[in-house]
Amino acid sequence: MPVDTHKLKQHMWDKLEKGPFLMVGLADGRSHSEPLTAQLDKDQVDTIWFFIGKNNRLATGGPAMAQFVSKGQDFFACLSGNVTVDNDPAMIDKLWSKTVEAWFPGGKNDPNLALLRFDIDDAELWETDMSLSGKLKMLFGGTIEGSEEGSHAVVPNTVV
Repeated sequence: MPVDTHKLKQHMWDKLEKGPFLMVGLADGRSHSEPLTAQLDKDQVDTIWFFIGKNNRLATGGPAMAQFVSKGQDFFACLSGNVTVDNDPAMIDKLWSKTVEAWFPGGKNDPNLALLRFDIDDAELWETDMSLSGKLKMLFGGTIEGSEEGSHAVVPNTVV
């Protein structure tokens, strides 16, 4: 059965809107990931934006990985792609909020402000919306069958 990538994207975006925090790090084998708040643009579902300081370790750009756990801990995503600083004034205006302003007292012209663009190449998604019978087996013991455990999808590059 073919994967409905549009439906998967929308589902992930719905989860991100409810809890927009991801762990993001450069895929260089030595940098640690750090928590960042996603800024979502419905017009660009293959891109996640983050406001960071210019001195942030991610500002150097390059291949990156991001991990996401939904607020309800029932949806997990591992995203790979590339990060670059993209200080497009129109995008900064579009994504700006009072929450972001709290981190950058100089506003949109704060000298430390950088808008990080994360272009998603591919993703692996898991959903643990276990069936009622699977949840009961977890509580009272028993073997969970494949049909009771949730779902998993690998979304190849250029389709997330």
